[in-house]
Amino acid sequence: MSAEAIPISSARTTALDTSSLSSQSSSLPLWDRLSTWASQNKAIVYTIAGVVIVITGAGVVYYNSESRTIGRESGLDEKKRASKKERRKAKKEKDKEQSDPQNEPVLEQPPKPKTPTVEPDPSDGLPQVDPSTVESLSDEVRKEYSVKLKGAGNTAYGDKSYNEAIDLYGKAILCKPDPIFYSNRAACYNALGNWDKVVEDTTAALALDSEYVKALNRRANAYEHLEKFSEALLDYTASCIIDGFRNDQSAQSVERLLKKVAEAKGKAILEGKEKRLPSPTFVTNYLQSFRPRPRPEGLGEDVDLEEGTGIGHLRAGLAAMEKRTSEGYDAASRAFDKALELRDLGDHEAFAYNMRGTFRYLRSENADALKDLDKSVELQPSLVQSYIKRASMHLELGNRDGATQDFEKAMEQKQDDPDIYYHRAQLHFILAEFAEAAKDYQKSIDLDKDFIFSHIQLGVTQYKMGSIASSMATFRRCIKNFDKTPDVYNYYGELLLDQQKYSEAIEKFETAIELEKQSKPLGMNVLPLINKALALFQWKQDFQEAEKLCQKALIIDPECDIAVATMAQLLLQQGKVTDALKYFERAAELSRTEGEIVNALSYAEATRTQLEVQQKYPQLASRLQGMGGQFGAPARVQKNITFSNHTSVGAIRIHSDFWD
Repeated sequence: MSAEAIPISSARTTALDTSSLSSQSSSLPLWDRLSTWASQNKAIVYTIAGVVIVITGAGVVYYNSESRTIGRESGLDEKKRASKKERRKAKKEKDKEQSDPQNEPVLEQPPKPKTPTVEPDPSDGLPQVDPSTVESLSDEVRKEYSVKLKGAGNTAYGDKSYNEAIDLYGKAILCKPDPIFYSNRAACYNALGNWDKVVEDTTAALALDSEYVKALNRRANAYEHLEKFSEALLDYTASCIIDGFRNDQSAQSVERLLKKVAEAKGKAILEGKEKRLPSPTFVTNYLQSFRPRPRPEGLGEDVDLEEGTGIGHLRAGLAAMEKRTSEGYDAASRAFDKALELRDLGDHEAFAYNMRGTFRYLRSENADALKDLDKSVELQPSLVQSYIKRASMHLELGNRDGATQDFEKAMEQKQDDPDIYYHRAQLHFILAEFAEAAKDYQKSIDLDKDFIFSHIQLGVTQYKMGSIASSMATFRRCIKNFDKTPDVYNYYGELLLDQQKYSEAIEKFETAIELEKQSKPLGMNVLPLINKALALFQWKQDFQEAEKLCQKALIIDPECDIAVATMAQLLLQQGKVTDALKYFERAAELSRTEGEIVNALSYAEATRTQLEVQQKYPQLASRLQGMGGQFGAPARVQKNITFSNHTSVGAIRIHSDFWD
């Protein structure tokens, strides 16, 4: 749980991210759970040349040049066109039939020839053709034969005589290679579960008509059965673009496959991932979520301790932590490991387990971290902080009951410890139990009014509850009482930015940046820099300055995944897709948990698929550009602040979703 305030966003755009919970709970990963993001912004991953498309009813329609007519009415010699309403209905039904992957396998009729000489009546004698005889036939006869053979194939398919239908479609193809014939034969292979043949025939169909939606969906379905998820994702993506995102099932297939591809890659990354500490921004935010306390007696700098002893390493670890730098935290982690290896810790053994467990947790070694905290409370039940930290770990692992029990045990030891109420409030906040969260934040303040983050979190919670006036008043009091604390200005700026008070928000971010420089020159919190970048882009579309601020944040904290993710989004919005992909992949490398890795990779795979679509279907890229120019105002950024599993331990997740 965080000393840093969990940021706010307007009720209509914020998705509460509880990915600190396990997959069994209702959780959202790093930037927003992908399924929520994709369902709300179906075209966001298909940004071409800096234009993000939002498909409307006026979007591109597949084969939209076709017109509809109705048959002759009784007693009339001339055709009458259908009413506008009827034509729309007929058009909608045709588009759905052409693109719906769930209607598979559905056979299609080729366009009727203007003057057919052979009616496709299967009851007639079928022409006998093979590769040696078809060459002697004229084009007109081939066309006639192909129609008749295709009709017979449809009849066989309807009778579930799939092998017979396959033979008939094959003969039709000999007479006239037609994408519909290939697709219909693929439908037969689909019914037989012969996925390789489905891929072969749909590929042949697409070679003849690269925008054949039904063939794309059939091939995507076959690829998915063959567990070629990347290939399936590409086909469904192309299908969505061609069909103007009108087919929800195809869009859902994109979401599903993004997750499958990301999960497969994510597990491989996690298995080979080095266990190391996250960015110093993250570690600092976690550590300062607990009220500062003096070192335990006997571990002060004025005490004479041998450096090579266990207790000497324990003190060295505490000193290294105070540097608030990446090097300092790494040194602290090693020192706590060494302290317990050497032992001879006396009364400080429980505290040593607490600290080693803390850093093991930060390295995502959750099982070992829990063992250390179990040992800590066993040795010293009065060490309340061990219960609180263990509660945070239970929450991240999806064990709410375990977290609740640890808070209760902590209160049994020391009912008036304000840290208990602050961190329990964080649990309520993450679970969207805002009224309960507000009560616990207030109780924490009542017990200790000098801990700034309780005040900030109360203001954020009030904002989430819709009490805007109360929230603003809380932040104004914070600025009055904690005027030298950068976090107050940073999160007040968040609130102002959410209300689109851009100038005031930027002023607060700049104040936070200056105070960070003055108070923590070596361990500066880079979040105000990132927030200012987002504000400048959202307000003025100032990509250049926004990028500079993100780059500065990454110079200060190269492993700050928030800065990496923000940079990726900014690049993607400008159409710098290749560069954006590199940053999304970097974000995956920096993620701590499997959920975070999967979500970062989902963005990466969506971006990678966009590149492949541009390369494989250049005509779709130009179409999307045209659609963007036709339907969209200039692209804008919506500030969307979400809460990932880092919220439960003290880091903040901020990201931006871009759309038109």
